[in-house]
Amino acid sequence: MLVAAVPLAHAGEWTGDAGIELRGFTGSPLDPVQHESNFSVYLQPEHYHDWDDGDQRFVIAPFLRVDQDDPERSHFDLRELYWRKSFASAELSVGLKKVFWGVTESAHLVDIINQTDAVENIDGEDKLGQPMINLSLLRDWGTVDLFVMPWFRERTFAGREGRLRPPFYVDESGARYESAAAEKHIDTAVRWSHYLGDWDIGLAHFSGTSREPRFVLSAFGPIPVVIPFYDQIEQTSIDLQATKGGWLWKLEAFNRSGQGHSFQALAAGFEYTLVGLFNTSADLGLITEFLRDNRDDPTIVGDKDIAVGFRLAFNDVQSTDLLAFSGIDLDTKERFSSIEGSRRLGQSWKLSLEARFFSNTKPGSTLYTLRHDDYLQFSLAKFF
Repeated sequence: MLVAAVPLAHAGEWTGDAGIELRGFTGSPLDPVQHESNFSVYLQPEHYHDWDDGDQRFVIAPFLRVDQDDPERSHFDLRELYWRKSFASAELSVGLKKVFWGVTESAHLVDIINQTDAVENIDGEDKLGQPMINLSLLRDWGTVDLFVMPWFRERTFAGREGRLRPPFYVDESGARYESAAAEKHIDTAVRWSHYLGDWDIGLAHFSGTSREPRFVLSAFGPIPVVIPFYDQIEQTSIDLQATKGGWLWKLEAFNRSGQGHSFQALAAGFEYTLVGLFNTSADLGLITEFLRDNRDDPTIVGDKDIAVGFRLAFNDVQSTDLLAFSGIDLDTKERFSSIEGSRRLGQSWKLSLEARFFSNTKPGSTLYTLRHDDYLQFSLAKFF
């Protein structure tokens, strides 16, 4: 085993956090089977060990959540479990790993390597560990990352009792695939990234099983049952960020084929930071982004939206910060609003606030299915 190869004379380090989350909904659920306000606890430690003069590293990062009401949200995952070897101009990683691509705030369109852990949150930022072989070639003209992914991981979904789910039940056990190899299909990806003056640029291509499933109706009833269907796709993407003084200009865009007709999507905008707001240590970042997805599908979130918001960093000893924005559909005027804030308590505790609101929703849209699911969430975490 890989763990046995790590010399026991060097114990490495354990870090991480554990916490409790209390989520309170402002409305009753659409389905009486769904829970009201509830709480959950989680644990996410991380252990790493370096040897061979720092050229080799072993990392393990498990994650556990226990939810009061939704058994599907009570789950365990290995976010990361990999070995990395560094060479003079290359790095090789083997195992389960998390890889993030993207620059925009309101959507991470090009972030396609890892599957979304959708029972954790609706913002798409929580990811499952992806089995992979990742070779990074480090050159003066940029970094080339090559990925071979021999096992696909299905998206997680809330159970019947869970909230922030559509008005149907997703039967994950009945998942179907376009590929005859199903979850054993070998996916591949390549990405080139580089810094050119004030510009950060990434160009990538992904070939394999879509992380975003379509849904196929499986059974009628008071609560319809659907099964996920995972297509084979080809996706070519670009992400750009330019730093110009207090301005950050951002772009994510892709072209995808394999899910019906080829389509394109983009998220583009800027963040302008006011440093030392009102002669204090606080910095205020003003955010505006435009989202476009040209699929003809009313359930797509971000098909023609504008997102506006701000990021406030107090730069105090408690690391207090606040991020708030609203996404508005320019055609239907539907609105999704989000608030996230945190403040450290003492040396090892952190208090966090999260709020999501859905307003002016229209029948037939995805947000309409969440019209009763506005919530406030308070989290208290202990870091170690």
